Amino acid sequence: MKKGLSIFFSALCAVLLSQNHAEACSNVLVTKGASADGSNMISYAADSHQLFGELYFREGGKTKGIRPVYDWDSGKYLFDIPEPTRIYRRVGNVNEKQLIIAETTYGGREELWDFDNGIDYGSLIYIALERAASAREAIEVIVALTDEYGYCSEGESFSIADKDEVWVMDLIGRGPGKKGIVYVARRVPDGYICAHANQARISTFPLNDPDNCLYSADVISLAREKGWFDGEDKDFSFCDTYAPLDFGGMRGCESRAWSAFNILCDGNFTFIDENGEEVTRPAMDYIDYAMGYDTTKRFPLFVKPSRKISVKDVADVMRDHFEGTPMDMTTDIGAGGNALPYRWRPMHFTVEGKTYCNERAIATQQTGFWFVAQSRGWLPDAIGALNWFGTDDAATSVLTPIYVSTTKAPECFREGNGDMLTYSPTASFWICNRIANACYKAYNLMAPTVRAAADKWENERIAEIPQIDQKALKIKRQRKLRKFLTNYSVNTAQEIFSQWVKLEELLLVKYIDGNVKAQDAEGRFITNGNGNIPDSISQPGYTEVWKKAVAAQHGNVIEVK
Repeated sequence: MKKGLSIFFSALCAVLLSQNHAEACSNVLVTKGASADGSNMISYAADSHQLFGELYFREGGKTKGIRPVYDWDSGKYLFDIPEPTRIYRRVGNVNEKQLIIAETTYGGREELWDFDNGIDYGSLIYIALERAASAREAIEVIVALTDEYGYCSEGESFSIADKDEVWVMDLIGRGPGKKGIVYVARRVPDGYICAHANQARISTFPLNDPDNCLYSADVISLAREKGWFDGEDKDFSFCDTYAPLDFGGMRGCESRAWSAFNILCDGNFTFIDENGEEVTRPAMDYIDYAMGYDTTKRFPLFVKPSRKISVKDVADVMRDHFEGTPMDMTTDIGAGGNALPYRWRPMHFTVEGKTYCNERAIATQQTGFWFVAQSRGWLPDAIGALNWFGTDDAATSVLTPIYVSTTKAPECFREGNGDMLTYSPTASFWICNRIANACYKAYNLMAPTVRAAADKWENERIAEIPQIDQKALKIKRQRKLRKFLTNYSVNTAQEIFSQWVKLEELLLVKYIDGNVKAQDAEGRFITNGNGNIPDSISQPGYTEVWKKAVAAQHGNVIEVK
C-alpha cells in the first residue's frame, strides 16, 4: 500500500468509527425486468456497532397534526413538524403503497456537512414512507423537507422503489447555514440492477431526460462556486465532485458493490457504454478499482444480471464475504484456524511503519437489521408489499416474510423488546447474536449448520408465499384480509424465532469443546448404544493455512523430534 493511500484509508476509518450506525451499509437494487418473479426489490443491511435490530412499525391513517422528529442515529429530539391529515402505514422500510426506501452513508465533502440544523437522513426515509405513494413522490418529499427544514447529515445514497420504478439517489447538503440538498437521482433501467455501499456512485448523468434522471438546479453551479468543477456541464460527475475517491472509498465500500455485481452477473458485467451500446466485460477487469489500486477502472452504475434474480439470490448476496475473489476473507491467516470471515475493528493496523487494512464485506458482525423488500405490482397493495426481514449478521441469521398489511410487529421484532444494553430472551436480535457469536469461535465447522437451517426456512417460505397470496386474494373484506396476513406474518416470525432458540442449543451440544458429534439422517445424535453417550466424535482441528503459519512462527518450539 502506498503511503498516501494508507493515510486516506486511516482518515476514512476515523470518520467511520466516529459515527453511529448507517455509515457502513450495503444496498442491492433489482428492477422487475431483472427479477425472477417480476417484482422490484431492494436489499439493505443496517450496519452499526450501536444499532439494535427491530422492526419499525407505524400505523397509517389519521394523524394528530404534529410529528416530533428524532435523529435516527442518536435518538436526539430535533423539532416538531406539521403532518398531513393522513399518512401511510409503514412496516420497516416499506409502506402500504409498496414504496421501499433504503440508504448507505458516503460522507462526502465535509464543507457541506451541517449537523446543527435540519432533518437527518433516517427521519427523511421514514417521513417519506409516511407521505409518498411512489418513488418519484418520495424524491419530491425528501427535497421539499430539506428545502424547508434543512439537512443535518452527511452525504447519502438512497435506494427507492415502487411498483413500477427503481431509483438510486445521491445527495449531500449545501453547507452550514444553508437549507436544502444538491442531488442527482437516476432511474435504474428495467432489466438492470444497481448496488451501492457507502460511496456515491452516480458520475455523469443526462441533463435533459426527466423520465430517467432528476437533479437539483444548483448541483453543478454549487460545485463551480466552490471551485470543485470548471468543465462543461455534460462532463460533470456528481460522485467525483462531491465524494472524491480514495483508497478507503474503493477498498472499503465500492468493493462490496463490485462483489454484489460479480455474484449476480456470474463474473461478467453487461452494461450500456458511453456510445449507447450494450457491451460485456469480465468482472475481473475492474478488480484493481475494487481493491483500491486504480481509480480509472470504475465499474458501471447499472449492469444486467446473467439470469433472473430471485429473493433468495439477493438474500445470499447479503451474506457475502468476498468468497472466491482476491479479497476472500476466509483464506488468509487473519481468518484464524477456522476460516473466520470477520475482522474485529479497527479497520486498519500498522506494523513496522506500514499500514494495512482489514476487508469490509457485505456480511458483517455489526448488522442491526437487514431485509430484502419486494414491491409486487401485479398484486393489490394490501398483498403486494412484502418485507423479508431479519436481524444481526446476515450470514448467520434468517429472513422471514412480513406482509406490510400486518397490524402489528411480531414480538421477536417488536420495538422496545430489548435494546443494545438490555438483553431480552424473546428478541430475535439477541438470539441471532448468540448464534453468530457461537459460530465465530469455529466458523467453518458451525456456520454451515446455521446456513443450512436458514436456507431450508427461506426456501420453504419462498415456495409458500404464492399460496398465501392466492388465499389472500380471495378475502374481500379489508379487516379480515389484514387479520389473515397479520397472523401469517407474526406466526411465521415467531416460529423461526423458536427454531433459532433450538438451533443455538444444537450448536452448543454438537460442537462443544472443539468436538463434532455425528448425527443420523433424522438429525439424532449417534450414540454408542449404552445410553446418551456419543459415538463417532470427530475433531477437525485447524485449517492448513493456520497450521503452516504456526509452524513458521513457532515451529522451533513445538516441532516433534
